[in-house]
Amino acid sequence: MKLKIALLGGDGIGPEVLAQSVKCLKAVEETFNHQFSYEEAPVGAVAISNTGDPLPEDTLKRCKASDAILFGAIGALEYDYNPEAVVRPEQGLLKLRKELGLFANIRPVKVFSSLVGNSLLPKKVISGTDLVIYRELTGGIYFGKKTLSADGTMASDLCEYFEGEISRIAHMAFKAAKRRRRKLTLVDKANVLETSRLWRKVVTEISGSYPEVKLECLFIDNAVVQMMMNPKQFDVILTDNMFGDILSDQGSVIIGSIGLLPSASVGNENAMFEPFHGSYPQAKGKNIANPVASILSTAMLLQHFGLNEEADAVVKAVNKSFRKNVITKDILGSSKYGTDYVGDFISENITYSDEDLNLNDENIDLGKSTII
Repeated sequence: MKLKIALLGGDGIGPEVLAQSVKCLKAVEETFNHQFSYEEAPVGAVAISNTGDPLPEDTLKRCKASDAILFGAIGALEYDYNPEAVVRPEQGLLKLRKELGLFANIRPVKVFSSLVGNSLLPKKVISGTDLVIYRELTGGIYFGKKTLSADGTMASDLCEYFEGEISRIAHMAFKAAKRRRRKLTLVDKANVLETSRLWRKVVTEISGSYPEVKLECLFIDNAVVQMMMNPKQFDVILTDNMFGDILSDQGSVIIGSIGLLPSASVGNENAMFEPFHGSYPQAKGKNIANPVASILSTAMLLQHFGLNEEADAVVKAVNKSFRKNVITKDILGSSKYGTDYVGDFISENITYSDEDLNLNDENIDLGKSTII
């Protein structure tokens, strides 16, 4: 297969972890006889420094002309500590999602048995956790009208949703649940928010088209508690933009490191794959960032294009790194291995099959989460 992939390293550790993903893609090319081409483009703070725009027009054109996008991370300390900044790195990512129509963010949260002791939560609580969060990505409060009074003493953010925005991701989530364990949990705040009441109405109506799937509804405050107390109860979680952002953060606590969570952002025509973590500017250039989330995002990219054997090979190589303790210090505090070494190890262990390593039970079943 031939694929044209746009590489948006972004800020902080983004380019470092993305480089490890490219190593793995090149290993897949060589092992499975594919042809991938790569085109780099700036986004975020680095783009602001060069052009004044967090998403330059040329970057957007390159993304639209690509089959898929691999994204690193976005954000910089100078903007985090300057709330008065008019132009911000995050605006580039929000605009990219909107321009490409990436309305669904898919975030699998599965506990690898080889790392079950790494979580802050008890083993008996998290063992067997295998859920996926479907987060609506281009609507809601993040994209609503924002106002600030002239004297700076009053601010507002409009949270707005249309039925069509809810319907398209709801169908996607129900189809995923139908392929998985046939349970979907809608997370909202329907006792307070009018937008949540619309979500509940639309999703409940759509559930009638999926009689095989059990629908339950939880308020966000209860869902947060339930995810910590019994994450195994969840299969597919469907929620809006802001609540999905919150719940995804919790997923990193369950599995033990924010450096392990991959994600896919998909629309009707475009798809982008990125690690869940931020730019972690304090670690920039120190060769300590965990590349696994970025590499697993690459596996999601492969499965998005039906390259299931190739994606399995990547996941198995990641699992081998866990079993051999070739991991960064965020997972094992005393680890001597850096970003580059872990990336090299995983890419060098991507093979057709490994007779000595039967890890199919550890595969995170990305294909069950991704819409192809």
